[in-house]
Parts: sequence; structure tokens; C-alpha cells
Amino acid sequence: MKTLLLLRHAKSSWGDASLPDRERPLTGRGERAALVLGGYLAQKQLVPDAILCSPARRTRETLRRVLAQLPAPPLPRVEEDLYLASAPALLERVQALEPELGAVLVLGHNPGLEELARALAPRGRETALRRFEEGLPTAGLAVIELAVDDWRAAAPDTGHLARLVRPRDLV
Repeated sequence: MKTLLLLRHAKSSWGDASLPDRERPLTGRGERAALVLGGYLAQKQLVPDAILCSPARRTRETLRRVLAQLPAPPLPRVEEDLYLASAPALLERVQALEPELGAVLVLGHNPGLEELARALAPRGRETALRRFEEGLPTAGLAVIELAVDDWRAAAPDTGHLARLVRPRDLV
């Protein structure tokens, strides 16, 4: 079994219209949510073996706050192709992961992350599925358990939505 942690960046600011999309920073609310989510990952011992992150400022700022809460996290890989990646592109990247990795965190954007989660795990825990009816919010985390031994076998309907964690559920 493999575990895929899909984390949408925390709340970002639209306050400076002159900034390009990829340079938008987190809001204060987003900063706090990222710290809370990092604490949740540490408490639940969901420390990934690898971390893939979009190069957008808001994803990197989210990641920095999450990592501050984790014991001995792996060195993150910031990958250009993850910026606003579609679900098919994200799935292709997941399928290319090293087979020895057991749990991987992908930090990125909607709609790609949400669409990937829905494709991989149309079934899951009732609580998680009920929460997911509202979508994947900012700083939302989908924990998907994949019934595969090799990432190359990750495909639609091979996963189970084990958890859908929203910042508002943690405060």
C-alpha cells in the first residue's frame, strides 16, 4: 500500500493586483492554517518519505510552515511542472515516483489536486467523503491510501479516501 497526501496551498492574498499569480503570498489566516496543518501531520505521524511542491510562492510559504512542525522531514522537491498542474499531469508525476517511497506529500493547486483525489479515491471513509462534498479548501489535506505496491500502478479507482482534513476542523 502507498499513501498519497494531497495538500492544497493555504489561503493566499489577492491584495496586490500588480503581482503575478505565482507570486501571491499567504494571508495571515493562511499562515496560521499551514502551521495548524503541520501540527496535525506531526501529531498523526503522517511524515512523508518525499515532498513534491509547486514553485508558486503560496505553496512554498505553506510548505515552510508545515515543515516547521514536522520531525525530520525530507528535503522537498520544488518542481516547475506542478504549478497549476492538471489531474492527468499530477497522476503522471505520481506514477513516476520511486518505488521505495511509501508516503508522498504533493503540495499544489486546485482544480488539479481535487480532481486527482476524486479520480483516485471515489470511495472512502464516510466522514471524509462527506467533507469532500464541499471540495478541497485552501490548506485542505486529502489522505489517500492506494491499494498498489508500486506508484506506477496508481490509477483511477485504486485509492481509498482515508481522511479529508480542513483547517476549520482542527481549531
